[in-house]
Amino acid sequence: MGIEVNFEGKVALITGASSGLGARFAKVLAMAGAQVVLASRRTERLKELRAEIEADGGAAHVVALDVTDYASIKSAIAHAETEAGPIDILINNSGVSTQQKLVDVTPEDYAFVMDTNQRGAFFVAQETAKRMITRYKGDPKKQHRIINIASVAGLRVIPQLGIYCMSKAAVVQMTKAMAVEWGKFGINVNAICPGYIETEINSEHFQTEQGKKLIDMLPRKRVGTPEDLDGLLLLLAAEESRFLNGSIVAADDGLSVT
Repeated sequence: MGIEVNFEGKVALITGASSGLGARFAKVLAMAGAQVVLASRRTERLKELRAEIEADGGAAHVVALDVTDYASIKSAIAHAETEAGPIDILINNSGVSTQQKLVDVTPEDYAFVMDTNQRGAFFVAQETAKRMITRYKGDPKKQHRIINIASVAGLRVIPQLGIYCMSKAAVVQMTKAMAVEWGKFGINVNAICPGYIETEINSEHFQTEQGKKLIDMLPRKRVGTPEDLDGLLLLLAAEESRFLNGSIVAADDGLSVT
């Protein structure tokens, strides 16, 4: 018996879609038939991505979103639903990082990371969930999916990335709390914890001596590609994953268990 994942008729909102994993997530869901809403601050890059998706036969919309601004979150989600329709799938992907010892972290560094990775992720999910819950009450058969993008850094401490680790650990616990509270409203909330994934943002680093040393320390001495997350993304977004709720899935080539 074959199973085909099909997202036709579904609307997916992807935050942090202007580059890296977010852009890949948007392309994959669009290729699977979803109507995707691309959200970030860099709207010019989003427009380029929309053109790429449309050239491949997909449907995409662009909304401006600053996850550190609560008013922007509410406005962007309202705009998304006006443009594309009710959101069925949220890929909560926006994230930033700084690199320094904990004793060197400034209040500005702390706010920069936490306001995006934890506070922003929470309020994006909350605003989306409010709308999902309202729809569920009108139609209890309705299923929704929220996928929070955490990190292997939320499962283990990585030197020089202490604040980032703390923020992603908060996303892990946030996912579990949301799953418990919102599961009864037909919302499955799960998290993906990627390991080291090479994107256009970090590819140059992996060519440096420091980057090569890092790769040599990994379990299979390799980094992943955004495509390595395609199957997991499709699984967690699909209706067939109805029994997965509150799952924290490490996609890190074994790093979190070493």
